[in-house]
Amino acid sequence: MKQFAQWIAMCALAACGTVTQYEPPLPYQNSPQVNMIAGWMAGSYSSAAQSQTDSEYKDIVLHMKPIWTDQPDGRWLYVEQAMQEAADKPYRQRVYHLVHHDDGAVESLVFELPGDPLQYAGAWKQDKPLNQLMPSQLTPRSGCGVKLKAKSATQWSGSTDGDMCASSLRGAAYATSEVTVTESEITSWNRGFDSSGKQVWGATKGPYQFKKQPQ
Repeated sequence: MKQFAQWIAMCALAACGTVTQYEPPLPYQNSPQVNMIAGWMAGSYSSAAQSQTDSEYKDIVLHMKPIWTDQPDGRWLYVEQAMQEAADKPYRQRVYHLVHHDDGAVESLVFELPGDPLQYAGAWKQDKPLNQLMPSQLTPRSGCGVKLKAKSATQWSGSTDGDMCASSLRGAAYATSEVTVTESEITSWNRGFDSSGKQVWGATKGPYQFKKQPQ
């Protein structure tokens, strides 16, 4: 009888939400779509061709390398962007977390690296980049994720949500990103706007066109 009473008490505690040891299931899962988009995005890219035909666009190199491939909660990519003439000194370094949504979309969540990002410069060249880090050490860029949806069998595209991605760069209040992904190209239009909605940085004509380079 005593054991039965203890069991009843434990059940009552659980029903009232007082048990603190419960760990919820992973909020994100993998999917064939996530694997496909991650495979398309992985690689090295260049905007050299675009820069040669329009002076507004710089010659930029972009590297995306899979990391933490044993994680069950989607796919992770280390992302590095630099001017061609200073390829070893990237001006943008991020981690993308590609996750599946129930509506079939794939969202690319954005994270900042801990400490000085330049200590990780060139990590895309390694077999297992950022293996010294864990996802819990990253800082999420809330509101900056890009939700990609299929436009055709060979093209996915999406954008950030309105003014939800906060930014203070060059007087901006928020930033937006519009992205298209195919197996051989990524277009990316990143812009910053002040509180009145005036653009203060980023390309004005349209997105950067990054062509995937031979491995």
